[in-house]
Amino acid sequence: MVTTVTSFTDLRNRALPGEGYDGVVRVSAGGYYGTGVLLYDGQAVLTAAHLFDHGSMTASVRFETASGIQTIASSSVVVHPLYNHNGSSDLALVWLGQSAPQAAERYTLYRDSDDIGQVATLVGYGLPGFGATGTLAGYNAGDLRLKAENRMDADFGTLQAGLGNSLSWTAPAESQLLADFDDGVITHDALGQLLNLYDAGLGVDEGLIASGDSGGPAFIQGQLAGIATYTASLYQGSVHPDIDANLNSSFGEIAAWQRVSYYQQWIDQSLRTHYPDAPTKPEDVKKAVPEGNSGTTLAYFLLQFTGVRSDPNEILSVDFATRDGTAKAGQDYVAVHGTLKLYPGENQAVIPVEIVGDTVAEPDEAFYLDLTHPVGGSFGDGVVQLTAVRTIVNDDGGVVA
Repeated sequence: MVTTVTSFTDLRNRALPGEGYDGVVRVSAGGYYGTGVLLYDGQAVLTAAHLFDHGSMTASVRFETASGIQTIASSSVVVHPLYNHNGSSDLALVWLGQSAPQAAERYTLYRDSDDIGQVATLVGYGLPGFGATGTLAGYNAGDLRLKAENRMDADFGTLQAGLGNSLSWTAPAESQLLADFDDGVITHDALGQLLNLYDAGLGVDEGLIASGDSGGPAFIQGQLAGIATYTASLYQGSVHPDIDANLNSSFGEIAAWQRVSYYQQWIDQSLRTHYPDAPTKPEDVKKAVPEGNSGTTLAYFLLQFTGVRSDPNEILSVDFATRDGTAKAGQDYVAVHGTLKLYPGENQAVIPVEIVGDTVAEPDEAFYLDLTHPVGGSFGDGVVQLTAVRTIVNDDGGVVA
């Protein structure tokens, strides 16, 4: 991650273990590496599809958490079916071959379309450097997980409308978020000079993605809003905002992120197809689940819509959040919260919750899942919340008084 005024050794630019970014991982594939982010179910990492352009469809995922460093091999990789090797639909899902570290954050998706204009936190394992000089191409002092901020200025359609046929690539209009690397000087404000979207930047907090950040997250309000995909040095006529005219993540360049809100259906439905032994009807739901001895296993809650859509293309949704009973989040299960969407053609889906395994004899314990704010349906007259319970069954023997 390129920084601006201060060095990459400055703690303000470091995404250190225990600071909320331990679910941002280093992804290696086919001799190349990039960045990825652990998704809300703890089963898969979202990254850039172009990491797999070199033929390898396996990966290793390196977690750096407050509990230490752990590398996990992939069990499978799926690339977005519309990926065109030129920046469009540049997304891949990497399923982990074993449980993700409990200390690694799981990230929910930013699902709203109001991300343009908001400040995002960028995190990645890319080359460090400075806005004035670009990346430190000879850097070899070891992996650094760095962070910076930038304002999402536009989507790809705005860029395409402004530059027209001068662009050598294309993508669906609303599928990418764009930001430029500002130093406070108007002449280096790329999207200001090219599209009249003027923004002086965020001072010492400003940054841009660099080589090795591909697949890395852009977080808005702690949720995953974008996946890093490319940088560009753009010009039109005599207007050339790049401070040095080299493609090196310096001031005056732009970067693009695959817009998560645009691709959320593919992400959600891809994850759902990989859940092992997920119930498909109420009688298959297991309300008591063994905790296991290590790692995590999944407990499922099944949500079904039994009404009729007023429009077959309507997307239904409901908010959900786990709540402690005698079972405690972080100790007995991994807390989850977010929004579940039922897309056109779907009338049911599961919400998975990771159960934390151990070998300590303890009583059976319970936790809850609360459902609120239904959109496109209702829970019934006067009902504002539904609650379901799961019991974690002690399978470690012994008697607990």
